[in-house]
This record gives sequence, structure tokens and C-alpha cells, in this order.
Amino acid sequence: MSEQHKILVVDDEADLREILQFNLESEGYIVDTAESAEQALRILTPEHELILLDVMMDGMSGFKMAEKLRKDLHNETPIIFLTAKDTENDMLTGFNLGGDDYISKPFSIKEVAARVKAILKRAGNAPVATPPVIQIGAINIELGTKSVTINGQSLPLTKKEFEILSLMAQNPGRIFSREDILNRVWQNDGYVLERTVDVHITRLRKKLGEYGKIIVNRSGYGYCIEL
Repeated sequence: MSEQHKILVVDDEADLREILQFNLESEGYIVDTAESAEQALRILTPEHELILLDVMMDGMSGFKMAEKLRKDLHNETPIIFLTAKDTENDMLTGFNLGGDDYISKPFSIKEVAARVKAILKRAGNAPVATPPVIQIGAINIELGTKSVTINGQSLPLTKKEFEILSLMAQNPGRIFSREDILNRVWQNDGYVLERTVDVHITRLRKKLGEYGKIIVNRSGYGYCIEL
């Protein structure tokens, strides 16, 4: 039985998601599933140690999601691509986008389990990377220690305030709706209202003082950080 590693399976075929989830859970893994890349980006957490990612999906493709994770979100969670396409160019595209492995459909569950085990073992033996620091003017956001300083002075933020700030700071210029922020910061807590987002951002702006103006409210759309 494997250690309790947490895996995210992303595929728009419900039958395949269920098969992968059932068999990987039988191997001892904790498995979450998403039916689209958009949903996967909302529910992905630092606890997920591996992503099984379908390439061909409606909406955002698996390749596009991988590119966003690596380039925009600086997320290095290992990725195994699942695809019916098995040309050399497609494989090279997957690896160039930061994929760790590539499995062609149809595949055997035993093959998937073996690849998953190998990737997790490799990741477990990899040196720990230094968590990135995001700098916005005088503001330093340290993702590893989850701390924020302004001109070297520590800023006392709550967990939710830090998560909201770091989410927008990692995606400057991108507008996050209240629903987006709820899905990412509060995740599956169904008792939180969208008004809660406004309250937290008001408090966050106040704590940031003169730098609070970098958080902009785009009326009718949501919030973003403008540099």
C-alpha cells in the first residue's frame, strides 16, 4: 500500500475519471477529480503532489493549463499528461511545457500506477526548492514562510488576507471575481458569502496603508493588483 499521497485527476470523460480515481484510491492514494482545466485550477492546492492531466478537453486544454501553472503561477507540481495523441511533436510539447511524463490512451491501469509511483518517488527525492518571493515595490511576499513585509517591517496578516494578497500578486493585472476568490481561498466552504471577500479586502487594503491602492476594484468584474 502506498503512502497517503494526494493526486488530482483532470479529465472531461467522467468514466475515465471514475476508473482512475477508483484504482488509484485502491493503491492507497487520496484522489481528487476535476472535469475541466478551469475547475482544476480552482481546486488545486499545495497538498496535491501530482496531476494526471488530459490534453484534449473542451475549454482550456491540458497543455494550456500546464503552461499557466508553470509560467504564470510558478507551480511546479509534477504533471503526467494523458492523451490520445502520441506523435513525437505532441510529446515534445508536453515536456517543453514542464510535463514530467506522458501516457498515451488507451492505457492500462497498471501502467498508470507504475508511472505515478515513479514520479512521486522521484519528486520525493528531489531537492527542496527555495520558495519564491514576490516583490511589489516595497512589499515583499514570501510564499514559503507565508509572511509579508513592507520596507522590511513585518505586516500582520490573517491566513485569508495572506492568501488573497498572494493570489493576486502572483497574477498581476488579472481580475479575480468574488466567486474566483471564494473558490480558491475558502474552497468548499459553502457558508461563506461573496460579501466576505469585500470585507477581507477592505481590511487588507487598510493594513497595506499607502500601498493598499495597488488592489483595484473593477466594478462589476472583481479585484486585481495593478502595478
